[in-house]
Amino acid sequence: MSKTTPLEDARMLPLWRRPVTLLFLMAAAMPVAFATWSALLNNFVIEAANFDGSDIGWLHTVREIPGFFAIGVIALIIFIREQVLGLVSLAMLGVATALTAQFPSLGGILTITLLSSIGFHYYETVNQSLQLQWIDKLRAPKVLGWLVAAGSGATLVAYVLIVMTWEALGLTYNTVYMLAGGFTALVALFCLFAYPQFEAPNPQVKRMVLRRRYWLYYALQFMAGARRQIFVVFAGFMMVEKFGFEVHEVTALFLINLVANMVCAPLMGQAVYRYGERRTLIFEYAGLALVFLAYGGIYWFGWGVVLAAVLYVVDHLLFALALALKTYFQKIADPGDIAPTAAVAFTINHIAAVFLPALLGYLWLVSPASVFLLAAGMATVSLMLALLIPRHPEPGHETILSPSAPAPAE
Repeated sequence: MSKTTPLEDARMLPLWRRPVTLLFLMAAAMPVAFATWSALLNNFVIEAANFDGSDIGWLHTVREIPGFFAIGVIALIIFIREQVLGLVSLAMLGVATALTAQFPSLGGILTITLLSSIGFHYYETVNQSLQLQWIDKLRAPKVLGWLVAAGSGATLVAYVLIVMTWEALGLTYNTVYMLAGGFTALVALFCLFAYPQFEAPNPQVKRMVLRRRYWLYYALQFMAGARRQIFVVFAGFMMVEKFGFEVHEVTALFLINLVANMVCAPLMGQAVYRYGERRTLIFEYAGLALVFLAYGGIYWFGWGVVLAAVLYVVDHLLFALALALKTYFQKIADPGDIAPTAAVAFTINHIAAVFLPALLGYLWLVSPASVFLLAAGMATVSLMLALLIPRHPEPGHETILSPSAPAPAE
């Protein structure tokens, strides 16, 4: 680890050592481990441990427990710099991913998943905070869109290799997990020692922050966490359980998602910049409600695999518009609130995630269509909340119910 460098002095550094470059490196490294784990997960758990819908629900409940305790980041940054904590967490995600296939049983998979999830959620909490501190408000939507595209591009390379070599070379789950997790861990260690410690101009509050004027942001985070769990847990599981997708077919579907994200994520960032958070989030939530209703139609009306695959890609693209929720908070937040509120928001985001996958796993055994109908209802609630976002949010004007004049930070 190198010396501390004020953020305003970082522009004098070589391009490869600047804060935004570090953000891009981390954005590329994290999904190589996490997305590879996700792509192989449904096939791995079914083949190695005979998982059913209930088991996969419990797995994702365990995976979300560290997200619920992301508020612990506030305590850790009292002793550890955010940048260091983020990179150590990223390395932990990589190492745990690399070891995933070493534990092919229900208990083993749950344990290693918990460890990798601690790394993932603590990294994501800190990463969101650093993004909002290091990128100015005017450029944030566009840069965040490019960061999403960078992560998709890096993962695309990994997925292409899986699709091309899985059957040709007779790859095993252990080999792929080792390579993907090892890459992420090595990049994290490189960043830890190659970059200076960047000092943002606004010191962060190192205690829990809950402000009344952020209530709409909290509510949107809660609904996003509940809604996203249904997609993450059950949309991919449906492709394997109902349509019999094999590893290379699931990965091919992920490849389509990645290419679409690489093309569309920068455009989505531009859309947020041009049309504002209110309009883009309304579009996202309305689209998600329709997609989840169509997922239900697959079970109600027997619609086929082609539609299911199309819906999966559209679903994934719409979730990318969630960057608008980040920029909404950046516009209404006190500069010193970013780090503690990122931790609080992650915890709020995971309140439903801790119990929802397990409960819906049992509902899935009875009626998969009902799971997706519930998700459509959640998307509709999010749409109603998005209607409360002002066209130009700012401190003191966080919702259309707020006065236009700045208000105290309570």
